[in-house]
Amino acid sequence: MKNEEIIEKLAELEHVKWMEWARHMLSEETITTPRVQRWARLFVSYDQLSEQEKEKDRVLARRVLRVIEGDDL
Repeated sequence: MKNEEIIEKLAELEHVKWMEWARHMLSEETITTPRVQRWARLFVSYDQLSEQEKEKDRVLARRVLRVIEGDDL
């Protein structure tokens, strides 16, 4: 598997992880209405995100890959 494919898989996983965290936060904390509205539009599958939103997940995915490859964060 090429690094680009690995980055996409890790980015998708990061998005799933974020959705789980965000849903937990919504159930446990008082979150402002504007924030709830911003988050709600992101409760979609990774492939439905805009390229801008996907890139946010890719940033962390690249960091994870660097760690796996033995480089610094």
